[in-house]
Amino acid sequence: MNKTLKYIATTLVVIVLVLGSFAGGFVTGHLAPYIGLPGIPNSQAPTVSGPATASPDQQSATPKEYQALFSPFWEAWNLVHKNFVDQPLDDTALMRGAISGMMQALGDKHTTYMDPKNYKEATASLDGEYEGIGAYVDTTTEFLTITSPIPDSPAERAGLQAGDQIVGIDGKTMKGTIAEVARTKVLGPEGTTVHLTILRKGADKLLEFDVVRAKITMKSATGKMLDNNIAYLQITTFGAKTTPELTDALKELMAKKPKGIILDLRYNGGGFLQTAVEVASQFIAKGVVLYEKHGDGTRTTYDIMPGGMATDTKIPMVVLINEGSASASEIVAGALQDSGRAKLVGVTSYGKGSVQLWLPLTGDNGAVRVTIARWLTPKEHTINEIGLTPDVVAKMTQEDFKAKRDPQLDAAIATIQSLLNSTPLPTSMPTSIPTP
Repeated sequence: MNKTLKYIATTLVVIVLVLGSFAGGFVTGHLAPYIGLPGIPNSQAPTVSGPATASPDQQSATPKEYQALFSPFWEAWNLVHKNFVDQPLDDTALMRGAISGMMQALGDKHTTYMDPKNYKEATASLDGEYEGIGAYVDTTTEFLTITSPIPDSPAERAGLQAGDQIVGIDGKTMKGTIAEVARTKVLGPEGTTVHLTILRKGADKLLEFDVVRAKITMKSATGKMLDNNIAYLQITTFGAKTTPELTDALKELMAKKPKGIILDLRYNGGGFLQTAVEVASQFIAKGVVLYEKHGDGTRTTYDIMPGGMATDTKIPMVVLINEGSASASEIVAGALQDSGRAKLVGVTSYGKGSVQLWLPLTGDNGAVRVTIARWLTPKEHTINEIGLTPDVVAKMTQEDFKAKRDPQLDAAIATIQSLLNSTPLPTSMPTSIPTP
């Protein structure tokens, strides 16, 4: 029995050693060219061209207090310059890549680097003019998602619909591609064609569209009178031209002495903080728009700017919000709700409770978008990753989009009527209700 056990034990040891050899061989096969194992042919370490440490010029260009910290950076820089297979290297691309990596290391999805092309496209859209297909999109989803085609745009004429997910661009899958990057791929020169592969809810297969890009010019703030003498204002972004466009619309609408005001901020992804303060100030007479809470614990207060044109509280007001209302939209909606100036109608907003500064870099090298603070509503409510809760819940389905119904706007009108008649507000509205 002892001999048998000894035999089995010896066999197990051999098996373990053999397996260890295979495993070791796997590792050795990857490491041998780099570490030069004794007794193994062709296992010398490759020749590294020159020292990788920081040169005197690199050291002198680095502030003294950062020389030790940046030593590995210069070491990596020199290693790739001396040893990378494809030479010469693009130093500008390496520099921009380093900036991008630094932004990503902060762990904040809203703090990013924008190269010159992306920065130009982003700021162009805030100025109300760009070249593309003409659609509002959601970049917070896995795939770039169309929230609404702009009326009479190439997107609308091609047949794209709200809710369409762009899963492929020009024959290349967008799986694993950040939606914001996919957005820049959809943009392009006027007259060129982009081929989009669309995943549409209810369709039994992927849909294919060829869309000819055009120069898209749109106002960020527009207004019109609805039935029952209700003023309707829509703001699609908080850009450089939003305030003058809003004041122009308000001058025209307020001259008609509206009984109520509806401000539509649905699918408005935000924009400039200062513009948000200016917009809120058109509807609130006095008080606070928001508080900024900085990383060191200090707070900055943004007060209402005097002289607003629609501050009369005798004129009831409703703000329309949905899951695409974010950032500056939430600043305005939160201020109007907390001040008691307006009721919120729709569904819970996106919940982006942080403020970014867009800081252009020297030498036409793009910009960094940096989160500088979290913000609080006038009653010190935070909405980051929570969103604003509407006073009246009203949903909108894909069927409503297809049938060109707007039950959320209907609910806003009904809420205005309730405020005018001093009747209690419902906590929610059915998906579709008749327009009063």
